[in-house]
Amino acid sequence: MFCIGHQVGIGASAEIVYRALTVDSELSKWWTTDTLGAGEVGSIIKFRFNGHGPDMKIIRLISNKLVEWECVGGGPDIWIGTLVSFQLIEKEKQILVNFKHSNWQDQSDFMNHCSMKWAVFLLSLKDLIEKGVGSPFPDDISINHS
Repeated sequence: MFCIGHQVGIGASAEIVYRALTVDSELSKWWTTDTLGAGEVGSIIKFRFNGHGPDMKIIRLISNKLVEWECVGGGPDIWIGTLVSFQLIEKEKQILVNFKHSNWQDQSDFMNHCSMKWAVFLLSLKDLIEKGVGSPFPDDISINHS
């Protein structure tokens, strides 16, 4: 199995970062504006990018410390069965977000693309919390040559 990993420091409390990862209105400000379904463990969050995108089942929540999702549908198909986690660690006046997108069946160009896009969206999360404005899809940084 293969894994994407990133870490970003955010100058805020764990409560603020956790909320940005667990509430529809906040998720839609940094990942994709079309977000619905956040809630308790077992809830399915539908993240849409031009009408398509992953359905993420919330599999674990530890308040202000950990958020874990499993991709259960919606596509891309290669994501189904993968796991996404955000571990929050308090360190020196910031929260370190240890991000992982794991359980990939193989490493591919698409996985590399997703790794770069996750980095873009984690910086969007940082900007949302520290500056008040994120860059969710469709206003995110394009990494494809136009």
